[in-house]
Amino acid sequence: MTETIHRPSWVPLAGHQLHLAGVHFDAVRIDGIRGELVADWLVEASGDDAGPIVCEAGGGRWVYFLLAPGEVAAYDWPLGVQRHSGGTRTVTYVGIPALEGNTWPLRWYSAPTATAPYVDAGALLGAVT
Repeated sequence: MTETIHRPSWVPLAGHQLHLAGVHFDAVRIDGIRGELVADWLVEASGDDAGPIVCEAGGGRWVYFLLAPGEVAAYDWPLGVQRHSGGTRTVTYVGIPALEGNTWPLRWYSAPTATAPYVDAGALLGAVT
């Protein structure tokens, strides 16, 4: 991973915080092992600079891929991929962990960096299809 810490304004200093999807980022949510496999592929393909990916530690173990605002609507996502953006009728909040400290039940699978502030939507689509 990149040595330089990059903390966008929407990443809390401690703990975790809910943010409205579509404002600072759009989100693609994938369930459990499928989401983890997609995250593995993106991290491996990008040389550990995949952009922000958040994982839940319990429950369905959802994996959230954070894209630039407005990007979710630009792609035709396959079944099993949930889209969260400002352009949908449903208001969705996504939990964002701090970069350090106790953030349970959330953790960064891949943190945002200056060179990858968001997940590349085209690469993500390629990984899930």
